Amino acid sequence: MTPPALSPAVIRFEVFEVSLETAELCKSGRRVKLQEQPFRVLAMLLERPGEMVTREEMRQKLWPADTFVDFDHGLNSAVARLREALNDSAESPRFIETVPRRGYRFIAHADLPASPDPSPDVPKESFSKRRGMRLIVTLFFCGAIGLVAWVTWQHFYAKSAGPPIHSIAVLPLQNLSGDAAQEYFADGMTEELITELSRIHALKVISRTSVMEYKGTKKHLPQIARELGVEGIVEGSVIREGDQVRITVQLLDGPNDRHIWSEDYQRELRGILTLQREMAQAITEQIRTQLTPQQQARVSSGRAVNPEAYEAYLRGRYYLTNQVTMAQPLNMAQRYFEEAIQKDPGFALAYVGLADSYVYLALFNQLSPERAYGPAEEALRRALELDDSIGEAHDTLGVLRWRFEWDLDAAEREFNQAIALAPSYSCAHENRSVYLGFAGRRAEALAEMAKSSELDPGPSYAVAESAVYYQLRDYEGLVEASRRGLVSNPNEWYEHYQLGVGYEGTGKLREAVSEYQKAVEMSDGDPDSKAALAHTYAVMGRRAGAEKILRDLERKSKSVYVSPYFIATIYAGLGEKNKAFEFLERAYLERNLDISFSLKADLRIDNLRSDPRFEALLRRVGFPH
Repeated sequence: MTPPALSPAVIRFEVFEVSLETAELCKSGRRVKLQEQPFRVLAMLLERPGEMVTREEMRQKLWPADTFVDFDHGLNSAVARLREALNDSAESPRFIETVPRRGYRFIAHADLPASPDPSPDVPKESFSKRRGMRLIVTLFFCGAIGLVAWVTWQHFYAKSAGPPIHSIAVLPLQNLSGDAAQEYFADGMTEELITELSRIHALKVISRTSVMEYKGTKKHLPQIARELGVEGIVEGSVIREGDQVRITVQLLDGPNDRHIWSEDYQRELRGILTLQREMAQAITEQIRTQLTPQQQARVSSGRAVNPEAYEAYLRGRYYLTNQVTMAQPLNMAQRYFEEAIQKDPGFALAYVGLADSYVYLALFNQLSPERAYGPAEEALRRALELDDSIGEAHDTLGVLRWRFEWDLDAAEREFNQAIALAPSYSCAHENRSVYLGFAGRRAEALAEMAKSSELDPGPSYAVAESAVYYQLRDYEGLVEASRRGLVSNPNEWYEHYQLGVGYEGTGKLREAVSEYQKAVEMSDGDPDSKAALAHTYAVMGRRAGAEKILRDLERKSKSVYVSPYFIATIYAGLGEKNKAFEFLERAYLERNLDISFSLKADLRIDNLRSDPRFEALLRRVGFPH
């Protein structure tokens, strides 16, 4: 039986076929997944079978001078993946032989299209004509191969000379496990990939809160890229079966809806931290972003993590990033982080998550500062002992230094360090902008807020923007910012609260009452919103309404934690200054978090500011007037 003719663009060796035209590798007729860079290495070796191709030749063709990657690491990784696809080994090579320190050689027999030999019965004249025809056909095939090679070069090589990508968004990874209960896992993997990329300098990475708005979206890539203000988009899927995780990711040119690169990863769950760093590095290689030596060292220093600990950590992150202002999710997050630490005491990120849960519980008055500070400080100390390069840990430490310790200089240092380690970590930019607003540095605060808005144009940014205008006592700006926040997230009670403050600051008391009431209802009775409503009642002359809320909060404080600062603001609104200072003193003695956030900006205590006791309180706290 006559074998089928080979395409001039197909090369066979053993059970493998290589199509240069479609850039595909097949084994026994079935396609073998091979990434772009390893295929380019294979194509170069097949151009000269049996000959050595030097590492320098590969560098010049595959990694041009303007491509900023670690060449040695990139080539070694590409060859390793190629050998894996071919089931080859460096020790006993069947296909790819290493020439130490010099290059590589393809050593197997490769079948190229062969031209038929002339029949011996053919007359000499006919043979001469056939030889001429064979020459024409050969020239045609050579031209075809040259054309294919040019197309292949254009497809693989020429694009590397395109403009580098400076901004990127990781869309929510799809959960393909067939189990809706694994949705938290896919969301967690999305967040962790964003976190790894946010550490890369010179790369703008959109925050998790903004990209989650596109979960399940039907929008086209150019529209998403335009709305998020990015050049590159990463999308993919996650399949988790027991302790095995398979992740498929692809990088796309968002504005032009053009595929750039794709990769499949499959690992045991215990190797997931290293996998995330490898994915981040692979993406940076494709977009031609240079890694610092510290970042390259981080990629190679990944540690194994207990699978059960990692699963608990992802569940904790899920609860921490959803309904963060509510008590129940925060308590769930705390328990999961504690479980992660119990199962893997060396898991640094779990300690950061635990510290965050304690801080948020205290910030939203679900836990007293005294009960939250110690565990949060200890968790951060342990996290930084294990890995001092975690920007998120320094950001949370900045919150501790400012809100719990009232050490403003130390707080600013920690916020700066967080941004230096993770330039695209939006929370650090948001916290720093609010801190700068508190410090009265308006221009710096707004500039930092603008940076944050580039990284996180979604609901989280809106909350921080409102907080900046609150600290600056810019009530018209606060009204506008809160309204913008409610457009994107109408069910966020804190935006209703801040809008109420803006209305009260601009003299629109009826509108303020309406917003405070919405905040109380949506937050299930947040004490700060109740106190703000009582203060407005008092200012409007509705003393009975203010006193009713006051009695309710004082009664409630006997069984659960209620900030004495809130009670002080109601007494201030009622004109009872001595009682107001009594509760401010209590807040000072317990190092209440509302002292550090509201004492300088809160309009509810404006009638106390001229009192010498207020000046003395500012001095004791250590805040400038």
